[in-house]
Amino acid sequence: MHPQPPGPQDLPLVGATPYYARDPFRFATDMRDAYGDAATFRLGRQQTYLFTTPRAVERVLVDDADRFSKPDFQTDAMEELLGQGLLLSEGPFWREMRQLAQPAFAPDRVADLADMMAERTEDLIERWEPGEVRDVEAEMAQLTVGIIVDAMFGADLGEARTRVVQENLEPLGRRFEPEPRRVVVPDWLPTPENREYHDAIETLEGVIDDIVAERRDSIEDHDDLLSILLRARREDEIDDRQIRDELMTMLLAGHDTTALALTYTWHLLSEHPDAERKVHEEVDAVVDGRATFADVRELTYVRKVLDEAMRLYPPVYAMFRQSDEDVEIGGYEIPEDSLVMLSQWATHRDPRYFEDPEAFRPERWDDSDHPTYAYFPFGAGPRSCIGKQFSLTEATIVLATIASEYRLDGVGDGELELRGSLTMHPKDGVDVKLQKR
Repeated sequence: MHPQPPGPQDLPLVGATPYYARDPFRFATDMRDAYGDAATFRLGRQQTYLFTTPRAVERVLVDDADRFSKPDFQTDAMEELLGQGLLLSEGPFWREMRQLAQPAFAPDRVADLADMMAERTEDLIERWEPGEVRDVEAEMAQLTVGIIVDAMFGADLGEARTRVVQENLEPLGRRFEPEPRRVVVPDWLPTPENREYHDAIETLEGVIDDIVAERRDSIEDHDDLLSILLRARREDEIDDRQIRDELMTMLLAGHDTTALALTYTWHLLSEHPDAERKVHEEVDAVVDGRATFADVRELTYVRKVLDEAMRLYPPVYAMFRQSDEDVEIGGYEIPEDSLVMLSQWATHRDPRYFEDPEAFRPERWDDSDHPTYAYFPFGAGPRSCIGKQFSLTEATIVLATIASEYRLDGVGDGELELRGSLTMHPKDGVDVKLQKR
């Protein structure tokens, strides 16, 4: 019989949820520092096991991935939002849908989309005025919403509909901020927050329905995700609900993580002028006119900056799985139906794997010898992010295009307060002053 990991004393009913809700990032590092490689506690009524070692990440997400499933906590709210899209579906059905969607993310197709990514970034810059102060998180979200809809839906939302999408994505994220009261407040209770959440879903479904109606007759010569799904629908391989679920998943997940990675990158560059100068020097040397996919391969320092930003500020800061059977991890017994938590935040900032882990040092990626699964911003294993290459290409193109014309100077004291939801967001946005180079 394997032992149980150590952990804090749980509070009645809510367990460690208040501590986690107050600051999920410090919670993870405090658990790591206090109890070592593994800790156990309750989140609400669910017994939870936190692991922070690369080997545990590899076991749960790669080697033994078939012994874990997506957890059923928050199921009602999540399923109402994403249904059986790629993020939540399981088993053979998930594998079939992943295979169906894969051509939309093929390397050749991502390469072909680079010009569109650069053009949309140029359009954003044209609306800027030197000296303005803007929230770079909102700017990056607006940009990445337009890019993902163009790339995967084959549609142009236009400025008005993009604004509608942005405004309604925000309450969706807030609905999943960790709060102790959600342990006892059901999703169906008509609280103001729940009503706002349901209204946002209905609005976004309306936008998706309009796009699908516009595209039904123009799918034959296109390889975007919506065209793939509509062709499958015509062959009765999927139904209309599945189209809705996949598009809602793509709309939410396909823009958010890239926008956040760019937001934290701009923040870090504004705090580290030497790194900013090196980015500008490389962009000036590599990019001749509009940034291209070929430039992405040459922008090696830009890629290190992005990797380092996602190490320090991983947009997906924690991943959860549920054990489908009794499992042993790191010498500890994990009973069936337990919640397993893997923390990018804690593992990425562990001094055992990254020297001076709190420091922003893009150069560490020149010869980094950290274990493979000490860094997993896109997850790992069979369920790793389908859009990883798309996102990295997009972020590189966007950063290079903006950096060729502007410096983004941070406004304020430089300290970032963070809040957790489905992804990690700045609590109050990130204001920057636009400085023309």
